[in-house]
Amino acid sequence: MFFFSSFRLILSLAGKTSNFLFMRKYNRIKAVLADKGKTAKWLAKEVGRDRSTVSRWCTNDMQPPVEVLFQVAELLAVDVCDLLVRDQRNDATP
Repeated sequence: MFFFSSFRLILSLAGKTSNFLFMRKYNRIKAVLADKGKTAKWLAKEVGRDRSTVSRWCTNDMQPPVEVLFQVAELLAVDVCDLLVRDQRNDATP
């Protein structure tokens, strides 16, 4: 019994580690908020979303809907493209 529970623990940790190592970043909301001197708490209030949701956007655990991304850009007075990470691999493709 101990073997199976240990094996399950190792598998679950391996899965979490591999997800963490290969997690892609799609937005720069956290960086732009810092540049503008704003907080995730402020943004959550402005867009009418829960603070935990905005926190997940900032850590790239989940992405905001496109409409909200445009709203965030307007609130922060930046182009919506400034909130997105450029994929370096696509830049090298002719």
